Amino acid sequence: MGAGKSTVGRQLARSLGRDFYDSDKEIEKRTGVSISWIFEMEGESGFRSREQKVLDDLTGLKDIVLATGGGAILSEENRRHLRSRGQVIYLSASVEQLFRRTAKDKNRPLLQTDDPERQITELLALRDPLYRDVADIELRTGEQSIQHVVSGLIKKLEEIGQ
Repeated sequence: MGAGKSTVGRQLARSLGRDFYDSDKEIEKRTGVSISWIFEMEGESGFRSREQKVLDDLTGLKDIVLATGGGAILSEENRRHLRSRGQVIYLSASVEQLFRRTAKDKNRPLLQTDDPERQITELLALRDPLYRDVADIELRTGEQSIQHVVSGLIKKLEEIGQ
């Protein structure tokens, strides 16, 4: 959450001449409701079930750039699809950066707590090892421009023959 997946993904897709998909936006498009609404009505487990179906569909597409929701990595099936169906890029950031980038965003159900910074720390402790295990490329996002990040990713993709 807040590492720049959608922003960087959109620009990367544009630079590579590929279609871009954001799994959260695709879930909202298919259901006609917001992610927050799904969390409120169905809980996290209901959302994760929907997310798994959408990721199965999207990872079956060829020559796309896909930004997943931050928790998609929690599912073994999602990890298997990501690993086997494309190159996985893990955009990482410090807890402080993630907190700063998400602090005012009310559309992140998991951060609607009394201590969102602590929540980010806990989520990252759980998710980071899973991201690292699946990733073909890891890039730390920080204060550099989106174009600088995208240029770095294109170089890394070229290095691994993609």
